Amino acid sequence: MDLISTTDMLAAACARLARHPFVTVDTEFLRETTFFARLCLIQMAGPDEAVLVDPLAPDIDLAPFFALMTNEAVVKVFHSARQDVEIIWQRGHVIPTPLFDTQVAAMVCGYGDSVSYEQLTNDLAHQRIDKSSRFTDWSQRPLDNQQLLYAESDVTHLRTIYGALSDDLARSGRLGWLDEEMAILTSPDTYELKPEDAWQRLRGRVRKSREVAVLIEVAGWRENEARTRDVPRSRVMKDDGLADIAVHAPRSAEALGRLRSIPNGFERSRAGTEILAAVERGLARDPATLPQLERPRGRNGGGAVLELLKVLLKSVAETARVAPKILATVDDLEAIVADDDADVPALQGWRHGLFGEQALKLKHGRLAIAVEGNRVILIER
Repeated sequence: MDLISTTDMLAAACARLARHPFVTVDTEFLRETTFFARLCLIQMAGPDEAVLVDPLAPDIDLAPFFALMTNEAVVKVFHSARQDVEIIWQRGHVIPTPLFDTQVAAMVCGYGDSVSYEQLTNDLAHQRIDKSSRFTDWSQRPLDNQQLLYAESDVTHLRTIYGALSDDLARSGRLGWLDEEMAILTSPDTYELKPEDAWQRLRGRVRKSREVAVLIEVAGWRENEARTRDVPRSRVMKDDGLADIAVHAPRSAEALGRLRSIPNGFERSRAGTEILAAVERGLARDPATLPQLERPRGRNGGGAVLELLKVLLKSVAETARVAPKILATVDDLEAIVADDDADVPALQGWRHGLFGEQALKLKHGRLAIAVEGNRVILIER
């Protein structure tokens, strides 16, 4: 199998694929040494052909690929699409639409949370994946035939998986259940992490308003620095270092240097000076404008109710043959414990009828949980 390495070859392949109602898509990339993922390979397949595209080819223009990704007449099928869509957004500033994620569809069809491509290939395509090329360095050239066949299998088996899941969803009338998840995956906001929001990766490391204020500033500094230098965040500063700075709020080079998580000499560098300036900006923030941290779980006796809701969630999910995660998250359940009108997906749309309504009944004593034989049963009161 040859890699497509010219714009003309890519345009011709995309024109052929655009004649079909769907195209399966996957990407291979590296991001261990960079902030932005390096796109190394694009795999696509229609009903009767598969193609592999070399985005590292010196003279290739990926415009025909990006045009196909936005062709509304062709469904773009991915498995666990988020990272693939993120790199397409970064490279082409387009979002594949319409989009179908087989991992999400499998959750709706009862295959459990975050089901793997390998499992679906086994269960639905009745094929086994040769995993010997899984840890390939996809930036190397040339790629050997075994590596190319492995890459091709990521989209050829996906055709069968897509067909089986689509049929299942159509039979059960659940195609609409994917809409919310696909809306998230096709929103540019999902892939645009703003520097001022970077602190949320570490929000569990701080407890006080002052710590939040400093963390917002120093995490934002790290985000900008990593993007500018195109290096991983941890190469700029590790998470432990940011958390230490947020908690101790050092205001001098000497205080910064005393933190155990800060490398020797960092306090005397340009970055050390910028960190100290970020700390000062954080300390100057108005506490009234700071985001509120989540309350500890189980406050005011809600822990027992939360545990009952978890049992209810598992029971409803098993009965409906869906993954619990598609119905509600633990955060959703905590919000329901605190507020009957919580703004969470579990209390909206189809989830409300399937789970949310029963969750509120259980919370207010109008529904009981019992065990009959080896089954959990629900009893209206």
